[in-house]
Amino acid sequence: MVQEVDNAFYERADAHIHLSNGQITEEIGKGKVSASNMYATARFNAWVSACGWNSGQEMAEAKQETLEYFVREFRKMLEENLDDYIENFESYMQPES
Repeated sequence: MVQEVDNAFYERADAHIHLSNGQITEEIGKGKVSASNMYATARFNAWVSACGWNSGQEMAEAKQETLEYFVREFRKMLEENLDDYIENFESYMQPES
């Protein structure tokens, strides 16, 4: 299931971040946008997973392995990004002028 990062990987990620940033308003805060984004990612990844099987039974048999894969990969990505923000907190979190 491991795939190489292609040249447009970060461009696609940035497009999703840009969309999410545009959804943040006074009424709809960062937390709600984050929750919607996580749900969309989970839903999309469930569909991607389903595309690899011929039946619900096959998918059910691989459910635990699939969960472990996506949780492990998300954890690695979250840790990498948290570390980046920790190391660059002052420059990333400067108030906009």
